Amino acid sequence: MNLTNDIIKAKLVEKFGDIVSNFEEPYGMLTFEAPKEQNLKVLQFLFDDAELRFQFLTDLCAVHYPDQKGRELAVVYHLHNLRDNVRIRFKVFTAIETPDVFTATQLYSTANWMERETYDFFGVNFVGHPNLKRILNVDEMDYFPLRKEYPLEDQTRIDKDDAMFGR
Repeated sequence: MNLTNDIIKAKLVEKFGDIVSNFEEPYGMLTFEAPKEQNLKVLQFLFDDAELRFQFLTDLCAVHYPDQKGRELAVVYHLHNLRDNVRIRFKVFTAIETPDVFTATQLYSTANWMERETYDFFGVNFVGHPNLKRILNVDEMDYFPLRKEYPLEDQTRIDKDDAMFGR
């Protein structure tokens, strides 16, 4: 039997009920979210279930949504079932004031580097991570460069001609 998005969704809703929500299928990829306190339970279920078998973490990243009060940072997991060649996207949201999310390094060893990179650029604190420190930026950096907290360019510059940039 082929593993479909409907089967995955039904199993998640059966196991977690209202905890899992906002199911979508952009470009055919099942996408859903759960509260950040439940991320390990959901990931463990997706990993252990005999039919689902999402045992490969393809990617882990963050997105900054500055206009969503209390949900400014999203941690996004891309999981892959290698046997059935099915991919899903799982999101958890957290407030920028308390960017704590439980680490997935015990379940997916590939999460180690990706969580460090996500911490380095977005400031997500992965609770329980074995070595959560900056990995690409200098240790002295006191900000997180991929947050949308800064203007894209200096609006006071006079040394460039906007006409040259199609504006």
